[in-house]
Amino acid sequence: MATFILWLILLFISWPFALLALILYPIVWLLVLPFRLIGVTVGAIFDILVAIIKFPLRILKGPSEVR
Repeated sequence: MATFILWLILLFISWPFALLALILYPIVWLLVLPFRLIGVTVGAIFDILVAIIKFPLRILKGPSEVR
């Protein structure tokens, strides 16, 4: 919603830039998409490594009490 309001303000101030932004937004989104996927993958790998490192400590800690 905020992006839409900012675009409306840009449309009011300068309609050629607003139309240019409207055309370029999908292109930029497609160019950035692979980097987002790499970021998600790297984040998942780090989460797995943290889980592997903490696993022996969780085993030694024993069962948790469920109330």
